[in-house]
Amino acid sequence: MVHLLKQIGVFVLIILLSSQVYAATEQAYQAKFIQAQLAKGYTRDQIDAFLKPAKKNALVLKTIRRPWEAQPWYKYYPIFLTEKRIQAGVTFWKKHQKAIEKAEKEFQVDAEFIVSIIGVETFYGRNMGSFNTRDALYSLGFYYPPRSKLFLAELGSFMDLVEKEKLDPAQVKGSYAGAMGYGQFISSSYLHYAVDFNADGKRDLYQPVDAIGSVANYLKQHHWKWHAPVVYPAQIKNEKDVQNMLWKKEKPTMTVQGWSKYGVALDKENLKHVAAQDRALLFKLNQNKTENYWLGLNNFYVITRYNHSQLYAMAVYKLSQSIKQAYLKSLP
Repeated sequence: MVHLLKQIGVFVLIILLSSQVYAATEQAYQAKFIQAQLAKGYTRDQIDAFLKPAKKNALVLKTIRRPWEAQPWYKYYPIFLTEKRIQAGVTFWKKHQKAIEKAEKEFQVDAEFIVSIIGVETFYGRNMGSFNTRDALYSLGFYYPPRSKLFLAELGSFMDLVEKEKLDPAQVKGSYAGAMGYGQFISSSYLHYAVDFNADGKRDLYQPVDAIGSVANYLKQHHWKWHAPVVYPAQIKNEKDVQNMLWKKEKPTMTVQGWSKYGVALDKENLKHVAAQDRALLFKLNQNKTENYWLGLNNFYVITRYNHSQLYAMAVYKLSQSIKQAYLKSLP
């Protein structure tokens, strides 16, 4: 019994110490947030009023530890490349044809990619998220140390967004990571890339026309090339020679010609559509029992600025091509 009581005592002590550590960590993160917002010109009363209603959300913290991008390709792509999503993309394109045509022309971004990104992100508004954005960012900024720096900054940007766009932070909802609207913009992206595309005097990414223009603007600002190739299958002479050269999320510097010196080549037909000096990144996709290699060109890299995952960019590309084909077939 004495031994059991000692064990219980140690367990209680561990809990108390852990609670003290978490409390100290939360206070440190709160101090950082307050300092950063004070530097922007907010008063302490404004900051306190913004933070006070925020609540820790355990589901947010659980969800971020198992993102879909951690899945292998053969499990990832079936989520997005479905007939329902393709047909929903065609319907969305037709419903908002004027806005999409305007966005394509104004921003010089291919229409099918605008449509595809909205499809991958929210299934055309069906899945925009049910988490309170302030609570989500508060939870990740204060209670998720691996990425607290990012989410504290996003929480600060959300406060800026609330002030600038006159939003009610108690009502804004989105993903577990604080992404909002049809295109799932995080707060900093909302501030920098959202546009009032329907000219109603406000930037509302929960409104499809503003979302269409904003997605197009985002891609343009990250140097999208209109009608340019995106990605092609790569032929590898010796896989061992390129394993250390696979894409690690950095901006591509190797040219198509440069890759050929390492035994990485495109077939003759695809090679016609690229220049020898076009920069490209090399990545592979797990097809369960096999692995396929690909060269992603400038526009592929631009898609990864939206989500820094080769799986995401490839899903956007594949869905865009399926939607475009179905859309063209549906025309009279």
